[in-house]
Amino acid sequence: MNRTRRLRKKESIRRLVRENSLSVNDFVYPLFIEEGSGIESEIESMPGIKRFSLDRISSELNEVVELNIPSILLFGIPADKDEEGTETWNDEGIIQQAIKFIKKNYPSLYIITDVCFCEYTSHGHCGIIHNHDVDNDSTLTNIQKQVISHAKAGADMVAPSGMMDGTIEAVRSVLDNSGFEDLPIMAYSVKFSSAFYGPFRDAADSAPAFGDRKTYQMDPANREEAMLEAKYDNNEGADILMVKPALSYLDIVRDLKNEFNKPIACYNVSGEYAMVKAAAQKGWIDGEKVMMESLTSMKRAGADIIITYFAKEAAKILNK
Repeated sequence: MNRTRRLRKKESIRRLVRENSLSVNDFVYPLFIEEGSGIESEIESMPGIKRFSLDRISSELNEVVELNIPSILLFGIPADKDEEGTETWNDEGIIQQAIKFIKKNYPSLYIITDVCFCEYTSHGHCGIIHNHDVDNDSTLTNIQKQVISHAKAGADMVAPSGMMDGTIEAVRSVLDNSGFEDLPIMAYSVKFSSAFYGPFRDAADSAPAFGDRKTYQMDPANREEAMLEAKYDNNEGADILMVKPALSYLDIVRDLKNEFNKPIACYNVSGEYAMVKAAAQKGWIDGEKVMMESLTSMKRAGADIIITYFAKEAAKILNK
């Protein structure tokens, strides 16, 4: 008889034969930076996650550094919005200020910037609106402006998230032609039009004022199209390919891992975080164990990088 249980008898042997292990080195921690002062407000739908103004964010960054989390992903919340999101390429905008502040005071942190428009536009969509939809090619021009502004401020990596066709080619081209050929791109290659983004829209004030994002984000039913999107981004010069959300799309994470010889990231999004927190608060689950099991499933599926709001909590466990 085959007795696979022999290798499960003690914790020590389970550790020896464990196929996948989480590390703090896997994590990217998202941060919401709001323009203004004296701001440190918890996001009701994301317990434990806050929006910070730059004058109140040091305690959060100190903890991130102390926990040895290597990287952060920045989202900006501006004081002023307009139809094009012009604050995204304002060299003195909130993200640009945040990059400079963190580079000066926390040089060990690797700064990734989200490159999009939904937090900055008055309509909440990810680009320029023509005929009640986002116009792809005119939006690419503005993406290039935003990317260069982030690069000049000192970003270590840019992460275009809007799902416009040709984004990575446009970003790689403008970076290379502007002296930033060494700046890497993490592409939101496979970003589904998901109901799991709900709490993020509260966090970033980015809910669309009309319609939805189904004309540019992917249909959750499509697997082959996900591979096509990833292939386009790979061929256009992406350095890292991302799947978003994570938990409902682990099959896509594995597909990308099998197909591409480069790092694969996944985004453990706000709705996934909120569900665990809500059920744990009700006493229906052990929140800590579910958190670690979920993160391990992402690693097992093939993710090299996990963007997660759980980064600090998980790091405290892993650092013990």
